[in-house]
Amino acid sequence: MTSSLSFFPPTAKVGKTSLIMSLVSEEFPQVVPYRAEEITIPADVTPERVPTHIVDYSEAEQTDEQLSSEISKANVICIVYAVNNKKSIEKVTSHWIPLINDNTDKDKYRTKPQILQRNRKLLLEQPLYSVHVDLPAFTLYCSAKNLKNISELFYYAQKAVLHPTGPLYCPEEKRMKPTCIKALTRIFKVSDLDNDGILNDNELNFFQRTCFNAPLASQALEDVKNVVRKNVIDGVCDNGLTLKGFLFLHTLFIQRGRHETTWTVLRRFGYDDDLELHQDYLFPLTLKIPPDCTTELNHNAYLFLQSVFDKHDKDRDCALSPEELKDLFDVFPYMPWGPDVNNTVCTNDEGWITYQGYLSQWTLTTYLDVQRCLEYLGYLGYSIISEQESQAAAITVTRDKKIDLQKKQTQRSVFRCNIFGDSGSGKSGFLQAFLGRNLMRQNTVSEEHMSYYAISTAYVYGQEKYLLLHEVFPDFDVLSDTDLACDIVCLVYDASNPHSFEYCARVFKQYFMDTKTPCMMIAAKSDLQETKQLYALTPLEFCRKHKMPPPQAFTCNTADAPCKDIYTKLTTMAVVHTDHLSVTVDWTHLSCTPQNHARLRCMCTCNRCTFCHLQNFINSELVQTVKAKLYTAILTPLAAITASIILGYDAASLAHLYLGSFSHSSLQILSSSVRLDGEHVTQADLKSSTFWLRVSVGATVFAVLGFAMYRVLLKQR
Repeated sequence: MTSSLSFFPPTAKVGKTSLIMSLVSEEFPQVVPYRAEEITIPADVTPERVPTHIVDYSEAEQTDEQLSSEISKANVICIVYAVNNKKSIEKVTSHWIPLINDNTDKDKYRTKPQILQRNRKLLLEQPLYSVHVDLPAFTLYCSAKNLKNISELFYYAQKAVLHPTGPLYCPEEKRMKPTCIKALTRIFKVSDLDNDGILNDNELNFFQRTCFNAPLASQALEDVKNVVRKNVIDGVCDNGLTLKGFLFLHTLFIQRGRHETTWTVLRRFGYDDDLELHQDYLFPLTLKIPPDCTTELNHNAYLFLQSVFDKHDKDRDCALSPEELKDLFDVFPYMPWGPDVNNTVCTNDEGWITYQGYLSQWTLTTYLDVQRCLEYLGYLGYSIISEQESQAAAITVTRDKKIDLQKKQTQRSVFRCNIFGDSGSGKSGFLQAFLGRNLMRQNTVSEEHMSYYAISTAYVYGQEKYLLLHEVFPDFDVLSDTDLACDIVCLVYDASNPHSFEYCARVFKQYFMDTKTPCMMIAAKSDLQETKQLYALTPLEFCRKHKMPPPQAFTCNTADAPCKDIYTKLTTMAVVHTDHLSVTVDWTHLSCTPQNHARLRCMCTCNRCTFCHLQNFINSELVQTVKAKLYTAILTPLAAITASIILGYDAASLAHLYLGSFSHSSLQILSSSVRLDGEHVTQADLKSSTFWLRVSVGATVFAVLGFAMYRVLLKQR
């Protein structure tokens, strides 16, 4: 940033050129020209570290057009008059101030700062005059002969440019302007980390470090609060600074000429000279997104958003009521989320956005419009609170999907599924069912608030992933690249409408048949009577021909929330599709529960990979029959034998009693190999080494057999 200081005289020979030359040479010039050449003061010799251009003006050498040009380019204007020249004083108000105002912006917030400079010649016998003007100007007495206040003149000139009073304060009304109050209120809310309406000592120290790189001493904090207590009712509450007290402090800074303090705070929180958030603050230029890459929030960003949610979820019900949501977005200049968001993410029974839905909406915004996400994070003060250089630190740009396919592994956590289907096929119901809403609940949603997106979480190999569903407009001839770019395709047809399947078949054959994008066919409205589709092939035959999974029956007309198994399958196909992409399974995340076993059984449904072929063979009737006979012939006798070894019973008699499938002589051989005597365990046996040897051998045999059977079952899974 640079500043330009222009000097304009009411009349000739008032000493303006002498002032400029005295500043440069630090001595009074003996020969003074009509106009000094333009002078540049380097940044390293100025208090504000800003380079300054000094421009002189002379009526004798310059035209009115040149004068207007210099006025428009100047950042601050210095009007010089002689205190012993009444004519020069009169020309200040009659000519120069109106002329300057006519050539500057009419907006009162952008009025150029003006300095009235009183210069005096050493003629003490002449009377002195003063000027009175009604404008935001600063008056300073200088003397080129004595070098009095010359350096101060340029200091205040720079200060008037860098820390203007106009946008902050109204001197006539003696109070801050509404735009300044609005900006400082947002800063207070962002700094109020626990949202209790008070800046406690920790929050005040964090604010101080953020803005001025140094904390306040305990005594300094108390002194500040004491000043507020004496001047403002309710300025301090619970030994913390309220918004009312916070605004009073900045009003006090401005009234005492410490504008730089308030401007330092404003600029640290992203505000420009017009008290608007700067574009470079809201939209950092450091984020570059190559083609075929996606954008996701990183771990630190989710932690920050979680803290924002907790900060505003005052009733701790893990959902944001309309009042809480409004309070959260109070630091925004507008409401960023409309009514359609409630139909895009999960809500509770009252229609309030849940914690999961809140994070899902942020994930959706990051994926679809990362610039908007950066803007939102800027309003929330992410870079300030997280102590990052900019909001760009919250974003992870994933690598090109082609590289993922080549390396057969991915680190992405958001996967997009585009939904295709003819009008009335049930696409909207399929999206809403993903959010846990049955048909009855969907009927309560107004048409104008419907959303073409739905996003929630699904688990793949025990890892949480986001599945983004996008309903594509069913105009077959205007499908864009965005409509076709996705990780998996879902083709939805109405099982009760004979003309519905044809649209899905056409879309697949024209756009996806020759691609590597996995596809799944959904037979929606399966609760209605199925009708034969008027197409050359049945849906099942079509899927087999094109090596797709068989059509998946689906309905959202249920008493409870619709089943989400189909969405788990879609997410799994998007993440793990062995023809295109594979990942290493982290078995430590899978506990031995029926739910996880069920998830493993339906991990892939493409019916053309090796896993699916083996899975179908294992689940065939022949294998199930053989497995049942093996359980009967092997497992039960082994259990009986192991029990006889441990407890000392006759294994042969037990086997003959329960199975009768093993010969008595074979069991006698097995019993003799472990020296069974057929007697019950007595108190004496407990004290003998032989008994404990038998117990050890039996336990070992039981463990080995159990582990072997576990390995067999695990391989089948």
